[in-house]
Amino acid sequence: MFTACADPSALTGLSWLACYLTTGKHMAFYGSFGTVLLLLAITAPVALGMGFLGAMGARARIAPLRWLGQGYIAVVRGVPDIAFFLFFVIALDQGFEWLRHQVKCPDWPDAIRQGNDFVVCPAAKLPLSSSPQIWHEIYGFSLAVLTFAIVFGAFAANVLYGAMKAVPHAQLETAEAYGMSHRQTFWRILIPQMWVYALPGLSNLWMVLIKATPLLFLLGVEDIVYWARELGGSKTARFTDYPHGDWRVWYFAALLVFYLCFTRVSEIVLARLMRRLTHGQATLGGETQRKAA
Repeated sequence: MFTACADPSALTGLSWLACYLTTGKHMAFYGSFGTVLLLLAITAPVALGMGFLGAMGARARIAPLRWLGQGYIAVVRGVPDIAFFLFFVIALDQGFEWLRHQVKCPDWPDAIRQGNDFVVCPAAKLPLSSSPQIWHEIYGFSLAVLTFAIVFGAFAANVLYGAMKAVPHAQLETAEAYGMSHRQTFWRILIPQMWVYALPGLSNLWMVLIKATPLLFLLGVEDIVYWARELGGSKTARFTDYPHGDWRVWYFAALLVFYLCFTRVSEIVLARLMRRLTHGQATLGGETQRKAA
C-alpha cells in the first residue's frame, strides 16, 4: 500500500508487520467489520418490524390472520437456524429468478428443472451476468439480510406476543371503560406498556443476533470470519509476498475481542434503555426507581 512496502522481502521487524497489516486483503478484512455492523443495523429494525407484524397476527381476532401469525412463529422457530440459512437462501434466490423467468421469458422452450440444475433464461438471472461485481455483492448481502430478518423476526414475534399478554388486563378494561375503541386501546395502552416486558427477551435476541453474524460466511458473504480464515492460514513464499505460518489463532482472537467488546457495549446501552422504560411503570424496576427517588 505504501511506497516503502514495494519490496516485502527487504523488510524486517515492525516495518514488515506494518506493511503486512496494510495490504489490500487486510483492508478488505477491516472493511468486513463494517459489513457485520451494517448487517446488524439493517436486520435489527427489519426483524423487529416483522416480529411486530407476526405478534399482531398471532393475537388477531380474524382466524386466518391468527393462524398465519402463529404458524410463522411456530415453523421458523422449529427449524434449526443452520438448516434454514443453508436451504432458505437458495430457495429464495431461485424463487426470485423463477418469477422473473415467467415474466421475461414466457416462451422459453426448455425445462427450468434439469436434474439437479436450475436453469432460467439469461435475462432472468439475479443479478445479470453482465452486472458489475458490486451488484452481485449487494444482492448476496440483501438475501442475507432478508433471511436473518425472517428467522429472528419469528423469535421477536414470540417475545412481543408474550409481552402483549403480560400487560395487566385491568389496564385494557379501564381503557374500554373510558370509551376507548379496540384500536385506541391497542396503540395507546397496550403498545406503550408492552416494551418494558419485551425488552429482556429482545435484549437476549439481540445478543443471539450478534453471535449469529458469522453465518454470513455460510451465505457466501465475505465477512470477518471469511477473512480471518483466509489471512490466518499458512502462507508460503511461493504464493504470497508475506509468508507466515498458521496465524488463525491470532485472527480469531481478534474476532473474540471484537465480539466481547461489542456485546459489553450492547449490555450498557440496553441497561440504560431498560431503566428509562421502567420509569413510572407498575413493575419491579419502576417500583425500585420510585423508592430510590
